[in-house]
Amino acid sequence: MVRQSPRSARRTLAPVTLMIGVTVLGAAGCSSSTTVKVSSAASSAAAAAQSLASQAQSAAQSLASEAASAGQSIASQGASAAGGLGSAAASAASSAAAAASSALASIQGGLDATGDVTLGEVSAGADGRSDVTVFVTNHQTSANHYTVQVDFKDASGSLLDATVVTVPSLAAGQTADVTARSNRTLSGTVKASVGAALRY
Repeated sequence: MVRQSPRSARRTLAPVTLMIGVTVLGAAGCSSSTTVKVSSAASSAAAAAQSLASQAQSAAQSLASEAASAGQSIASQGASAAGGLGSAAASAASSAAAAASSALASIQGGLDATGDVTLGEVSAGADGRSDVTVFVTNHQTSANHYTVQVDFKDASGSLLDATVVTVPSLAAGQTADVTARSNRTLSGTVKASVGAALRY
């Protein structure tokens, strides 16, 4: 049996120890590389999630802005349409009043007869227009013709429409009634008043 000297045994163990050290260092290096890769992937995922959240928030804000803009546009159009309708109604009322005044102005020798005229209550006719009964009493000693302008107004007193009715040859002391009807459909509270009345 051959015995190795202690020095020879130390020379044999040295390479083995070196190999083990290299192996351990290699394993440590792999672990560090894997950690870096995992950390980088996590960072990329977080960045992607943040980007998606930012895009979603931007899209939501854009939709909200578009909805608000659309709402304002609709409101503006509604106000414009309402203003247009109001202007058209005022124009129609003005035209009707002018036509009624012209009809009375064409009467020659007419005398004021508003004291001979009374009105009933305004009601809605079958066609949706406003009706009111006009009562005319001839307080004179001879027969007279009567022409009456009836104004239709809203609750605040603004003119809505005007029309003219005529009672021909009413005998002295007699009373007649005739229906005055608006030229168009009137909405809301409608009242009637005598705009003018002439006998002749």
